[in-house]
Amino acid sequence: MKLFNTLTRQKEEFVPITPGEVKMYSCGPTVYNYFHIGNARPFIMFDLLRRYFEYRGNKVTFVQNFTDIDDKVINKANEEGVTYDVIADRYIKEYFVDAEGLGIKRATVHPRATETMDAIIDIVKTLIDKGHAYVAENGDVYFRTKTFSEYGKLSHQPLEDLQAGARISVGEIKEDPMDFAVWKAAKPGEPSWKAPWGEGRPGWHIECSAMVNKYLGPTIDIHSGGLDLTFPHHENEIAQSECANGCTFAHYWLHNGFLTIDNEKMSKSKGNFFMVRDAAKEYGYETIRMFMLSAHYRTPLNYSEESLKMNKVSLERLYEARNNLEFRISKAQGETPTAEEAEALASLQQYKEKFIEAMDDDMNTANALSAIFELMREINAYSGSHADATLAYLKGAYDLFMELTGVLNIVQKHEDAGEDPDKAKIEELIAQRAAAKKNKDFAEADRIRDYLLNEMGIAIKDTRQGVQWSRV
Repeated sequence: MKLFNTLTRQKEEFVPITPGEVKMYSCGPTVYNYFHIGNARPFIMFDLLRRYFEYRGNKVTFVQNFTDIDDKVINKANEEGVTYDVIADRYIKEYFVDAEGLGIKRATVHPRATETMDAIIDIVKTLIDKGHAYVAENGDVYFRTKTFSEYGKLSHQPLEDLQAGARISVGEIKEDPMDFAVWKAAKPGEPSWKAPWGEGRPGWHIECSAMVNKYLGPTIDIHSGGLDLTFPHHENEIAQSECANGCTFAHYWLHNGFLTIDNEKMSKSKGNFFMVRDAAKEYGYETIRMFMLSAHYRTPLNYSEESLKMNKVSLERLYEARNNLEFRISKAQGETPTAEEAEALASLQQYKEKFIEAMDDDMNTANALSAIFELMREINAYSGSHADATLAYLKGAYDLFMELTGVLNIVQKHEDAGEDPDKAKIEELIAQRAAAKKNKDFAEADRIRDYLLNEMGIAIKDTRQGVQWSRV
């Protein structure tokens, strides 16, 4: 598999540190609100990368953090008159509601900053002891950026260029404008933790370095996140980690492209700031996942009502193909495929090869989806022209279709018709309609069909294998 490494700015063959094992870290949310549609893109895409590695037989240890102590969390708590952990607990719980809806698998570990405080303090102490960090007069601890000669290697900007745009903010006591906080001294009314140099709380960047080191070790295979995190967050992570541990922090850095809303940057002031929760109410979570998969993860992606509707239709086509296969399977016989069917099944493997080729090319989900739609069309064409297709053919085609859609974690949901409270009534009406048609009472047959659709929300389709029904 080839991945585009932000560090080298080129596609590279992925070679894990330990064969057959992948260590991944991806930046998670700051938990002070529901997460927005822009956050959903890295969550979905790097969940997919983890799934694909597992599909190809790798053991993946995937860590995604929760920033549960931060100015935004504290401000939200003060607004509501509660403690920071009440806010964090609430929105971590809500994160999992939305993540599950989007088909995102839980990480191997979801560490919180406040639960990793010992590791954070240890790494800050190491940086101070090695001369890479210093305690300022006000009790803050800053990283000495100039002690890391490779600073800027991820964002591909020389330190001199970065420094030209830097400044010392009011209230900060730094040796150099480019130095950044790894520890913030305690302030009245704010939560704090005891450390050898004084009470306080961690800076944002240091928590990720500490979590990676604690749960994955000093060097990992892949670190990922949104493009906006490249600088300063990920740049600072590299500096802290490599200075503390004396070794490479991550071999591959992956970043997804920006998401715009109707071709404009998402902004609360523009009124185009959408939470995933709200978008899902209108279009469904799985449509949002399908939308994110429709473009290569590194390309800019524009969120619009039209694009959501298009992806909803595409998803419905895939579900219809799956449901048709399941219905045919329930009626079919024949445990052994005919010679023609065996040849047809063998030809379907070309789409699996196309799918894998696309995913191996820097996770090109757009081309992977194209392979699935080509597979769907060939299955539909063959099964549509072979009313007597055997169970063996139909099951083989179905299994391949579900295998590939399963990697992307789409088209996996089932509404169990057997649990439908109206099942007995629906089937009785379908039987009455069949009797009316047999008696050439087509007006009655049409009346029953219309009643099922308009009064019960049941669509029916006459096939050579019988009547197929589904809720609409």
